[in-house]
Order: sequence, then structure tokens, then C-alpha cells
Amino acid sequence: MRFQLLGPLSVTDGCDVVVLPPAKPTSLLAALLLRPGEVVPTDRLLEAVWGEKQPATAKSALQSCVLRLRRLLARYGIAERLVVAVAGGYRLSADAETLDLLHFRRLAAEASGAGESELPMLRRALGLWRGPLLANVPSELLHRDEVPRLAEQRLRVLERVCEIQLAQGRCSEVLVDLWEATGAHPQHEGLSAQLMRALYGSGRQNEALAEYRRIRGRLRDELGVDPGPQLQGLELAILRGEELRGLPRGQAATEPAPAPPAPAPPVAPTGRGTGDDGPGGIVSADDAAGPAHAGGAAPLTATARPALAAPDTTGTEAVRAGSSPAGAPPAPRLPGVPGFTGRAAETAGLVAHLSRAERAPGGPDPVLAVVSGGPGMGKTALALHAAHLVADRYPGGAALVSLTAPDGTPRPVGEAAAELRALLAPGASRGPCLAVLDDAMHPDQVRDLLAGTASVTGRGAVVVTSRRRLAALVATHGPAVLHLGALPRQESHALLTRVLGRQRVAAEHAAARALTDLCGHVPLALRIVMARLLTRPAQRLADCATWLRRDLPARLALPDDPRLSVPLILDGALRRLPAPLADAHLRLARLNGQLTVPDAAGALAVPETRAEELLEQLLDRGLLDEEQPGLLRMNALFRAHALHRGTRAGEVAQALLPVARHALPSGAT
Repeated sequence: MRFQLLGPLSVTDGCDVVVLPPAKPTSLLAALLLRPGEVVPTDRLLEAVWGEKQPATAKSALQSCVLRLRRLLARYGIAERLVVAVAGGYRLSADAETLDLLHFRRLAAEASGAGESELPMLRRALGLWRGPLLANVPSELLHRDEVPRLAEQRLRVLERVCEIQLAQGRCSEVLVDLWEATGAHPQHEGLSAQLMRALYGSGRQNEALAEYRRIRGRLRDELGVDPGPQLQGLELAILRGEELRGLPRGQAATEPAPAPPAPAPPVAPTGRGTGDDGPGGIVSADDAAGPAHAGGAAPLTATARPALAAPDTTGTEAVRAGSSPAGAPPAPRLPGVPGFTGRAAETAGLVAHLSRAERAPGGPDPVLAVVSGGPGMGKTALALHAAHLVADRYPGGAALVSLTAPDGTPRPVGEAAAELRALLAPGASRGPCLAVLDDAMHPDQVRDLLAGTASVTGRGAVVVTSRRRLAALVATHGPAVLHLGALPRQESHALLTRVLGRQRVAAEHAAARALTDLCGHVPLALRIVMARLLTRPAQRLADCATWLRRDLPARLALPDDPRLSVPLILDGALRRLPAPLADAHLRLARLNGQLTVPDAAGALAVPETRAEELLEQLLDRGLLDEEQPGLLRMNALFRAHALHRGTRAGEVAQALLPVARHALPSGAT
């Protein structure tokens, strides 16, 4: 048996994994494993298990907890005497074969000086990390003292991995790791410097400078300091177009790489994205402009790319176009979505609502619409496309504001309101304005924002995009509601034909159908497949389908842009979920894709009332669809990702589900 500390505390025999329930014996085991082979003092163990509220008979209580731990381990074939009482405390022996933490440290140590083997060894070390550290260990002491120390060890290895790739000129490849790392550690200057170098080395100078502005604003706002000399010097070198040290010749912006196929809308200096799925500082891959698709856009060319205005004093950048009368402030405009195709009925409905004639001039309330849907369904693209179609009805201009921070948490309402006022106020005197509030996470976010910005939105319109259905907002404000699901089969096929050409698709009709099925008819996945086929005109559709099928959905990603990645977007969607809900999603994927309450209750080992609650929450978050009353369906692509993620994360096997049912406490949300 093997203990796993680098994530939820669990035990595994190499096949099945059991995540231990959050209880005192689990805290005791974690405290011993964090110091393998050492004598952990009794006082330390008492504080780790009970905190400041230690029992009156502390010694006997600890002995009782040790006994419970030994019995727990015995259930999984682990010797009861593994936990040994010694003078002054207890000890648990382990080595790199029985504890993933020691395996990680051994790989990291052996990688140093290993030459060409260093990078794969460090990658193997990082692969041992399986999620939030000690998520099921209810010990304040360990989370305060030990988790930061372990996280720092991982961070050092990750920095080294990124540095090796940068030195090899693999700037585009390293972006995925760096987007995730800077989102998790937004004040880390070393990671931000690496991200700037990677962006610059990929020919993305503007985004590299935007990253500098993001961390500068963060450090000033939260710590009252400026970036250090390394970042300041790096910014200056990028502004001058100099070749950077540490990047091979030909990789700096003096010899730029081709621009990626899906440029982002304007990047705010704060690094916040403008979509509901992407890493901070870029548009989400859920709704970014990509190859022409249903509910999306074609790539912006150099001539079609909207111009970016200089940042204003509020730390925002508005996209502006056209001219304005002398002395009048320019009206803000939204990013363009050239090549938008499909979603005809949804577009017509949204345009009609935003153009409705019965809106009273000067009325107190804005026209309101909600566009919801799961990750990858093209919500932001649809909202922007419809906004452009009704632009003449909103002479005050339009603005796009993200309601989600880079770490996936809701942005403070006051912060989003200040950005919205800064963008719309210059043009509000011209007439009604239109606001797109992107990636709302809760109805209260929208309610509070509407109340706080009534002066600029009251006479105009607001389109809200969200993965959630925002039923509470619908109940109180009565907006138009559009829910985007996967595309119908015929629309997916028509889209493939439109982009790849009738002759190419007709020659491999069955393979084309297989490709759209593999993509789950999800617009994001279809965009990625079409981009791959457009850049490989000689590749057969059947060969592409076979290649995807071997490692679905991991291969639904583009190597030159981290924004266009199905695994990245769906991983982000899971991270947003409360742990019990994420766990339920992974388990339910083991069913056949069609879900009923009794089936879910059996799979989750919970009562039917609790299973119904969990299904409702997954439906609300866009991870399930309702086929008919009482019958839900998990999209085939979402299910493939969940099965892959469950295997990778070491989910509990079906036979062991009742053991881990503590991970789904009644009433958890």
C-alpha cells in the first residue's frame, strides 16, 4: 500500500484509491506522514488533531485516536504497528515507495544535474500532485504550517521546469503552466517574469506588457510597493524590442513568431480575463474568437484586429473605434467577432430583445438578458455578436466587464462597478449604453452591480453571461433568458462543411460525423478540431478522428495557445465546484451518460433526496442537460473528460464507493 499526501490524503494499492474521511484519525495520520521516520512530539500531535480545544485527558484521547487510526489502516491491509509509540511521541516509517511526498523529493533531487533527463524527471515529480493539499484533513495547524511549505517545494520545481523550456525556446508550450501558476500565485514576481518572457518569445509583446501592468497594479494595491529590478528591466527590454537573455536567438520579439489564431479582447492591466473560462489576462477559451463556428468567430487578422486605447487612470483599457465630434468623449466599443456563424435562432431572439421598442425613453431600468450555458458553448461570442448587431440603438457605446477574477472567484462588486463606470461614463451623455457582464457567478453579483451603476446602465441594456442559470435573478428581474447547449448534429456537420469545404467533408462523410460526435458538438472543441484540420490540409478526417480517439479529450487543445484547450477549460470548471459536487460529477460519469435520480443515488451511495440536490446543482452549472422531466444527460465530451480526470486523480473504485461517501456530507453545497 502507498500513502498519498500530495492532494487529498488517501491510500492506494496501485489500482484502487481510497480517500480518507475528514476525521481526527486522518489529521493524526497526516501529521505523522509529514515527518516520515521522525518522532513527532505528543504536543504537536495534540495540536494537529484538536487545535486549541484539547480534551482534558489529552494523553488518553491521543492513545484512543492512535488506536482508531491503526484499525482504519488495518482495513486496507496496512500493519497496525506501522504507527509506533516511542518516548515523547509517535513515529510512522515510510520511504519513496510508500509515500508520494518522499517520491516527489527523490525525483526532484535526482533530476538536478541529470542533463537531458532533468525535464522529464521533474515532470514526473509534478505529476504526483493530485489536487488541493490535504483537502480532507481538518487540521488548522497543518494547513497553516505544512501546506505552504509543501506548496513552495512544488513551486520551485515548477519554476525550474518552466526555465528549462524557456531556455530551449519552447515559449508557447510553457504558457499553459505559467498561466495557471500566475493565477494561483498572482504576486510571485519570478513566475510573472517567466510568463512575460514566454509571451514575448511567442511574438505576443502586448500581452507580455499587460502581464507587467497586472502584477505592478497588484503589488501597488495590496503591498504598496513597485515590482523589483528584474521585472522593471524586463519591461524596458520588451518596450525596446531587445533580445532577451535566456531565450535562444530568433525567439524574441525582434523576430516574432506568428500571432496565435485566437487573439484576446483587450487585456486589462489588472490581468483579469474577459471570458468565463480562461486564465487571467486573456479572453476565455470558452468564448474566444476562433475558426468560424456556431456561436463564435473566425480568427482576427492583422487588419481586422480592433485597436486598443491607452490605459486610463482607473486601470482599464477600452476598445474604441471610429471618430467622435470635436470635444466629445469617444464612445466605448466592444471587441469584434468577425466570422460569427450559426446560433441563428438564439441571435435573433437576443437581438429582438435588445431592440424592443416598448422600452420607455429615460426609464429607470435597463433592458436585461441572461445568456447561460456550460463551458465551451460560446456564450460570450453570442453576446458580443448580438451587441454589435444592435450597436446603433446604443449611441452611448458598449463595454465588456468580467465578473470573475483570475483565480476563479467572483470579483468584488465595487471593483467591477468602478471599471464599468470608467468604460461607459465617457459616452453616456450621447445616449443609452450597453454593458456585457461576462461570467457572472451569482445573482447577487448582477443585482448589486446594476444598483451601483444605475447612472450609466439605467437607460440602456445589460447582457449577462454565466455558466449558471441565475434563476434567482430571473425571478426578481424577469430578463430574457437564453440557454446554450451543445449544437444539434446537423448544425455541427454544416459548420464543419462551411469551414473545411464541401468537397473535403463529402469525401469522408462518416469520418466527419465521427469527428463532431467526438467533440460532443461543443463549439470550443469543434473550433479546435477545425483549426487543426485547416492547418493540415493534407490530413484525412478519418486520421484526425483516430488520433483524437486515442487520447480524448487531452488532444483537444492547440499547442500554440493555452486558451484553446478543452482539458484546461473543463479542469477550471471542476475547480470552481465545491468538493462534494466535483466528486459527484466525476462519479456520475461512470454511468452511461443518461442520469435518473435513483441511478445517481446508487452511484453516489446517498439518499435519493440528496442525489436529486446534487443533480440539480450540476444542471444549474451547465454540466448536465435536461432531456425530459426526470432524465438528465451528461455531454459525451464532458463525460470523457470526467472519466479521464477521475482515473488521473485516482478516484475511488466502484467497490469502494461506500467507504468514501463521507466526501459527500448531507447539506454540502
